[in-house]
Amino acid sequence: FFFLPLLPPPIHKMKLAIFASLLASISAFQVAPTVKPSTSLNALATKADLKALATASNPVLNYYDPLELATTTIYGETNEASIAWLRQAEIKHGRVAMAAFVGYCVQSNGIHFPGPQNMAGDISQFSGSPPEQWDALPDAAKWQIILFVGFLEWFSESAGTHYMRGGKPGEFPKFSEHKDLVPHPVPFNLFDPFGLSKGKSDAKKERGLVSEINNGRLAMIGIFGFMAEQKVDGAVPLLKGVVSHYDGEFMAPF
Repeated sequence: FFFLPLLPPPIHKMKLAIFASLLASISAFQVAPTVKPSTSLNALATKADLKALATASNPVLNYYDPLELATTTIYGETNEASIAWLRQAEIKHGRVAMAAFVGYCVQSNGIHFPGPQNMAGDISQFSGSPPEQWDALPDAAKWQIILFVGFLEWFSESAGTHYMRGGKPGEFPKFSEHKDLVPHPVPFNLFDPFGLSKGKSDAKKERGLVSEINNGRLAMIGIFGFMAEQKVDGAVPLLKGVVSHYDGEFMAPF
């Protein structure tokens, strides 16, 4: 909750609501034991590796797979490749959810870049709740965002060793190592642009990944809590009156 001090007093109720509604998950944020090098960062993990990672990420819940996804295969791939696909999906969704949750809190409090965001000089898109702000954006602006995210998705799937072929799930390729796939020079990489993690040991990187997974899981619950309350009043009782009702469609970009 490093971002919550940014919120003004009227949002205090929101902080308490989020904390109370997710209290059951707080054990996931205990200091995790050191993960063995053959687990969280290893490519093409097995079910045994998943169990070790589950224990490191949440020693209270431990391994939990009611749908038995760890034993399935998808797209005609091996079980190990299927596990890598599922791990990549969870890490990616967790990262998107963390960005969405922080963005929701920031935008709800009127924090935005200075000046108009379109050629007409209109600033009306800064009013309302976050989904209403998206609806107010010009289509050209939406296309820029969608196409940029699409490029990042394509680049992550095309560059380097694919996570289903021995690459590491969650590792985003470096622009500097695949200049032939980038249409113009890019001075910084998307992940760790200033090279701050270059000197970190594998153990520290593994602990960081466990923390990222836990925070991503919590963020997915948090952002869906906001969305549920905006669509159905009282769906999240502790958020009632904290977030405004939204009559639009979350899944319709235009």
